[in-house]
Amino acid sequence: MVRLGVERLLTERTDAVEGQLGLITNPSGTDSGLTPTIDLLHDHDAFDLRKLFGPEHGLRGDAQAGVKIDDSTDERTGLPVKSLYGEQRRLQPEMLESLDTVVYDMQDVGCRFYTLIYTLASALWGVAEADKRLVVLDRPNPIAPLSIAGNRIDEVASSFVGGYGLPIVHGMTIGELATYFNEEFNIGAAVEVVELDDWSRTAWFPETGLPWVYPSPNMPTPGTAVLYPGTCFFEGTNLSEGRGTTKPFELVGAPWIDADEWAAELSNQALDGVAFRPAYFSPTFSKHERENVMGIQIHVLDRDAVDPVLVGLTVLASAFTDSDRCEWIEYDGSFFIDKLAGGSYLREAIDTADAASAREIAEDITDCWTDDLEAFENARTPYLRY
Repeated sequence: MVRLGVERLLTERTDAVEGQLGLITNPSGTDSGLTPTIDLLHDHDAFDLRKLFGPEHGLRGDAQAGVKIDDSTDERTGLPVKSLYGEQRRLQPEMLESLDTVVYDMQDVGCRFYTLIYTLASALWGVAEADKRLVVLDRPNPIAPLSIAGNRIDEVASSFVGGYGLPIVHGMTIGELATYFNEEFNIGAAVEVVELDDWSRTAWFPETGLPWVYPSPNMPTPGTAVLYPGTCFFEGTNLSEGRGTTKPFELVGAPWIDADEWAAELSNQALDGVAFRPAYFSPTFSKHERENVMGIQIHVLDRDAVDPVLVGLTVLASAFTDSDRCEWIEYDGSFFIDKLAGGSYLREAIDTADAASAREIAEDITDCWTDDLEAFENARTPYLRY
């Protein structure tokens, strides 16, 4: 079994943390025996835990995507909880006045869209400004065997669902990301990473021997994380990405879709590692709530062969070229898909495509990202630890 950063902190690296502590965490912050990191630090004589910080979905993971969270008091420990997904999404110096060290312990999913990594970046900026320390307890990247994929986001297009020059699949652990953010973007934080033991970048999460605790309500399994880099694009459309079902990011559909025809069309795209079946569902919340939705379920048959970004883009292109009822969602006068994609290119490429098949449209898009991936591979190499 892989040994987590939190376990090494408790047994051999207590020296990494000093003074009064703050902890950024959520339900995925546990040891291999499922004891929360909050309890481990709160109950340990070597640590003086004074304050908790909660990301998107909250400290205890009970809030849905995008819901603003207020400051509170943790019922279990009685400690104050500062929200990092409310009026402020950045760790502010005044939040750290009584602290010496901030500890970060949450499970990432290996994809640039996931907001927990931008909470990590905000923590680096906050401790740098306040002249404090950040200690990152490393965790496995659950989709590390996937090749890096997607375009890099530049500074102009940065948002809380994409930034720091990351491609869609980045292939790094949170500890590696911390040093990448800190050095590549001249943050200048005092940061230390408590590394994993016995983890390999070739290991899928089920091969680590660790239990999966979902890091957000719509990331229920490691299998969800495999498809998420491609199907997350549907968040920017009026189709359901399966939120409100038991298979988010594996189910995609809308009330106007012919499930059988769409599944057959996608099966004809000959995408490696996946299969499609007609699916019928009724989301309990989110888009098309309580409506009868028709679409597809994407089944991963061979995770070593699948390219989730190519799969997601092919499904997306297929939906938009087959039906004029598919639309891009706008928030505050801008297309949300452009935030996910890092600009308008993806949306415009699908809207104006004249390729013979959905897969060809998707490949035309991904072919444009080759130079970005080579540049990112060179940028990330100095920060890889495993």
